Amino acid sequence: MAPKAVFAARKDDERIDRWISCIKYTLFCLNIVGFLFGAAMFGMCIWMRKDPGMEDWVTRLDLWSFYSGVYVLLTGSLLVLVCTFVGCCSALTENQAMLRIFAATQAVCFLFGLAGSAVLLDYSTYNSHIQPILRDVFRKLIMNSQYDDVSYVLNQVQESVSCCGADGPSDYLSLRKPLPTECRDTVTGNAFFYGCVEELTWFLEERSAWLAGISMTLCLGHVVNVVLALLLVKALRQEESRG
Repeated sequence: MAPKAVFAARKDDERIDRWISCIKYTLFCLNIVGFLFGAAMFGMCIWMRKDPGMEDWVTRLDLWSFYSGVYVLLTGSLLVLVCTFVGCCSALTENQAMLRIFAATQAVCFLFGLAGSAVLLDYSTYNSHIQPILRDVFRKLIMNSQYDDVSYVLNQVQESVSCCGADGPSDYLSLRKPLPTECRDTVTGNAFFYGCVEELTWFLEERSAWLAGISMTLCLGHVVNVVLALLLVKALRQEESRG
């Protein structure tokens, strides 16, 4: 082989080696970051599920559908913790089979993260499915407010959240029920302007926004990981063919 051809081949080999090293360590670092994000999402899911304040509202108002997205993201976070370990091992060992498996698991994690975020936000944000559920719950509470146990739950919510009725004080008028003192500001004596549906939706939205944000960030990371894993497989195959 001519010296120029040998030199060119050597340069190509060095370029491929640098390319493999760059992708390998980038993928390794991204998986470390992904593990930290997965651990944060797992911790936040556990906190949201076991938080006494949150669980109290969910139990009193029968809002168990709110936890649906949390359960999906909790499962997804466990998958992320396992898959990032696989990603680190496959990147460092340059094992093509493990890299392909890792790419497939990242696609599964992406689907869990996307689906979990969608369900969570669909049951915790303004104009989502949680609002009709809340509205129906509060109307039933108002209609049955003559019973002590129902009245206690209704008044506790209205006093704690500083809200009145489902959509405002007019709910009591339309349902022909007396306006309770818990519906009024203790200083001014005026009825609270906002209904409990809107106030509780803001409360749930504030809690779920951080969790959904972490999940969507991880989804972006999953896409990047798939691309890098497949690029690394391609580079390793090129190296083998040249060897």
